[in-house]
Amino acid sequence: MNHWSIIFFSALAASIIFTLVVRRIALRLEVVDWPDGQRKLHTNGRPLLGGVAIFGAFWLIVLILAQTGSLPSPLLRHSLLGAFMGSIALLVVGIIDDWRSLSPWIRLAAGALAVLITLAAGVGLDKITNPFGGVINLGGWKLSLGPLGTIALLGDGLVFMWLMGMMYTTKVLDGLDGLATGIALVGTLMIFFLTMTKKFHQPEVGLLALALAGVLAGFLLFNFHPARIFLGEAGSLLVGFLLGLLAVISGGKIATTLLVMAVPILDFLRVIVRRAWLGRSVFQGDREHLHFRLLDAGFSERSTVLLLYALAFLFGITTLFLQSAFKLLTLGFLAVLMLLVGFWLARRPTRR
Repeated sequence: MNHWSIIFFSALAASIIFTLVVRRIALRLEVVDWPDGQRKLHTNGRPLLGGVAIFGAFWLIVLILAQTGSLPSPLLRHSLLGAFMGSIALLVVGIIDDWRSLSPWIRLAAGALAVLITLAAGVGLDKITNPFGGVINLGGWKLSLGPLGTIALLGDGLVFMWLMGMMYTTKVLDGLDGLATGIALVGTLMIFFLTMTKKFHQPEVGLLALALAGVLAGFLLFNFHPARIFLGEAGSLLVGFLLGLLAVISGGKIATTLLVMAVPILDFLRVIVRRAWLGRSVFQGDREHLHFRLLDAGFSERSTVLLLYALAFLFGITTLFLQSAFKLLTLGFLAVLMLLVGFWLARRPTRR
């Protein structure tokens, strides 16, 4: 067994152990999500706090990798320290929200704080690939914060919007058993495969991606339909945060991750625009998201989740051989396709 397999299966085992322990704790403390017959369709109460299991398993593996010298880059270790602190902010607020629901604005502020902590630790983008050739410099415009240092308005601003968008996309995906976990798993595997190619050879980042993939795979064993534990607020945000972070520290694999997550991201934007157009709060939950519309159209929960897995995998695979310009064209095609699918589902009669 090579060291890649050892990392993956170690993360898988750690995830299973943490999930079993956290599930028992959540049930004992009655931190449970109850069905409401509308958006929560499970038949009985399901334990929350899944984010605690993912946090514990992932950062335990990262600590082991760091202690064994598998992450020698000082810059990478410094970035991971910031990511760890940001993860704690998400975890604390998420646990409180799982126990006693918090205001959407408090949850939004916690997500923003986690990202700002990560940016302060030095995670950012100096440049991104220009789809039409060359690179785009993002480090030109900087703002001095005195003793706190400086921020790059373009680079850090892009990372802030990217991480916030990823967190809330996986939060929305957490509406069906295993959906957010499985699609994020596809994203981490695509990043791992890219870091193993000769063009993007980054074995250190590949280790982190594989560790997260193992953790997500272990949790998915308990989170797939019918789920025995839910991600909860901390988990749904943490999964998007870590996936988005991997895309940044792997040298800006944002286009790769964007294609894997394109369908849910575009669906998220479509629903937000629709709510704003109708004068509703953007935080108000409804059944307009694609996965709920597929359920209402007559698909089963498992078939809906597997269909969205397949789409994520299909478009993720294309990132392994498409050039940047073709990735942009593929994203444009997906945007048009999502509009047509949304229009078609809106006109179909509800069967459920």
